[in-house]
Amino acid sequence: MKGEAWLFAGTALFFAATTGIYWTFSREPAGTAALTVAFLMSSLVAFFFYIQYRKRGLRAQDRRDAGIAETAGRLAFFPPRSGWPATIAVGVTLLALGVVFGLWLFLIGCALLAGAVFGFVFQHSDR
Repeated sequence: MKGEAWLFAGTALFFAATTGIYWTFSREPAGTAALTVAFLMSSLVAFFFYIQYRKRGLRAQDRRDAGIAETAGRLAFFPPRSGWPATIAVGVTLLALGVVFGLWLFLIGCALLAGAVFGFVFQHSDR
């Protein structure tokens, strides 16, 4: 994961430099905000990969002397089908329609979305 951390750190530095140059020459707040958010998101991903590298060390893919057989075996747990993503989509739709049509629909969308996200996150918590 060290390579991925460096890749996203480089992307974050690119967005930081681009944000500074863009803000200096344009003084336009929307583009500056979008570039700042892109910098923050790529920094977050780089930080995540760096922490994972610190926890787990080098993977076989990170070493030049690693063999193909070292990457064989079980990868991870891949969950079966789930209805929660569709429920999240309905919740987001109701939430967005609530912004247009009224607070009551917004609140229903918030409640449905919160329950669906909770269900989606904890559906396989016993594994």
